[in-house]
Amino acid sequence: MSPVTTRRTRGEGQWALGYREPLNKNEENKKNDDGLNVRQRIIDIYSRRGFDSIDPADLRGRFRWFGLYTQRRPGIDGGKTAVLEPEELDDRYFMLRIRIDGGQLSSEQLRVVAGISNSYARGTADVTDRQNIQLHWVEIESVPAIWAALESVGLSTTEACGDTPRVILGCPLAGIDAGEIIDATPEIAAIGERYIGDPALSNLPRKFKSSISGCAAQCTHHEINDVAFAAVRHPDSGEAGYDLWVGGGLSTNPMIGKRLGTFVRPGQVPEVWAAVASVFRDYGYRRLRHRARIKFLLADWGPERFREVLEKEYLGYALPDGPAPAAPEGGVRDHVGVHAQRDGLHYVGFAPRVGRLTGDALRVIADLADRYGSGRVRTTTEQKMLILDVPGGSVDALTAELAAAGLPAKPSVFRRHMMACTGIEFCKLAIVETKGRAGDLIAELERRLPDFTEPVTINVNGCPNSCARIQTADIGLKGLLVTDAAGKQVEGFQIHLGGSLRGGDAQGSGFGRKVRGLKTTAEELPDYVERVLRRFEAGRESGETFAQWSLRAAEEDLT
Repeated sequence: MSPVTTRRTRGEGQWALGYREPLNKNEENKKNDDGLNVRQRIIDIYSRRGFDSIDPADLRGRFRWFGLYTQRRPGIDGGKTAVLEPEELDDRYFMLRIRIDGGQLSSEQLRVVAGISNSYARGTADVTDRQNIQLHWVEIESVPAIWAALESVGLSTTEACGDTPRVILGCPLAGIDAGEIIDATPEIAAIGERYIGDPALSNLPRKFKSSISGCAAQCTHHEINDVAFAAVRHPDSGEAGYDLWVGGGLSTNPMIGKRLGTFVRPGQVPEVWAAVASVFRDYGYRRLRHRARIKFLLADWGPERFREVLEKEYLGYALPDGPAPAAPEGGVRDHVGVHAQRDGLHYVGFAPRVGRLTGDALRVIADLADRYGSGRVRTTTEQKMLILDVPGGSVDALTAELAAAGLPAKPSVFRRHMMACTGIEFCKLAIVETKGRAGDLIAELERRLPDFTEPVTINVNGCPNSCARIQTADIGLKGLLVTDAAGKQVEGFQIHLGGSLRGGDAQGSGFGRKVRGLKTTAEELPDYVERVLRRFEAGRESGETFAQWSLRAAEEDLT
């Protein structure tokens, strides 16, 4: 055994190998007290005594187990993000993440979130690319009342953040899509009921992101989740089930997940999911936070060994072999626009501007869902939303009201395919502004390129952590400080080109191309994007996508 292998085995803090002593401050805090226990302290102590009473280990650690992060203190520029101590970046207000497993909401639930937004969060509400809704400006004194309101309609912030099983992605069309292989709603619900908030899985090495979907478009991106169940049909029996993937993820070290090659029947999904999470809990690396995601364990072990440990040590039975999912047709993996449901009704997918909404807008959406549909609303992994169950005769009236509310069901290609993370406005990790910058970019591109129709994804991220999936976008923008023509440091972006997720067995998926030194100031961003899109239109071959073109284009066409 090589010295490197010995050091990695002995020094990674893997519980299953007997190494239970914490190897960093985060692990020490988790050993001292389970993050789930902070809820009662928030209710009994912190909400009554105020912000200054909060223990720092709770404030910057355990609060995340209930979806709470301190937001960035206003006025701190991006150059100080990595310089200041956490307490210098902390504001006295919080971001609160509401978990929405499967993206499924009722109009009643959405109306309650709207009320919370207006009463406690200055009217803020962002739909995220993991189907959650995030509020800002929340005070600790308000949190118990917010929880009571959410829980009265079956919503929660439990394990919305932290080293826990976070929200489970699911297709927003589950149960209504004519092309779906299987409705994953029961599996998602069963996991939520059995395991979310369970102390047995509340101390994982790092975050644990899940996807379970029967969607033909594979809209939940099984390739880049920690664990994913992608719907398939068994080639022999025709039975619908799932192909199991493990070890996907982005951030600063992106990896495409790996198939374990198994066929998982629907009734097995909850226990298989829990078994994968348990392997991660026991064998995951806890020494260094930046190596603690399950993708690093999978990369070291390989899928064969992971499957062997999963079956022999955790399940107690072997899973049958199964096929890979077929690649989605058409390549576009969202649900924007007006489309028929399998029951003859329609769903209407619409595009908030890079996920940014308000409490008033949420109330409008809830009212429209009641007036034109059955009250069922969905969130997507592209920061978009859907209203379900709309009769054909009501579609035009609904789309007109949505458009009047600034929520178009027929958005421009730029609005449809652009996402942005929270950015420096609220996020303590951010270096640049994102939401407003992306909104301005949409407006500029709509003005400059009104006839452009190719579905080019543009993802705007405020730091290297890739919350907005920069590595898988056609044009991925990573926020950083750059030097402008006058020699001043200003906000800007490093540019990634040609990222793509092809779905299916992930063949052809990749993280694109970084051209050495390819950066732009934020002010010059619209000029750059316009220029590269015009070069794409002029130089593409018939049927060629932007990702394909950018991977073969000469550097001078990309700079």
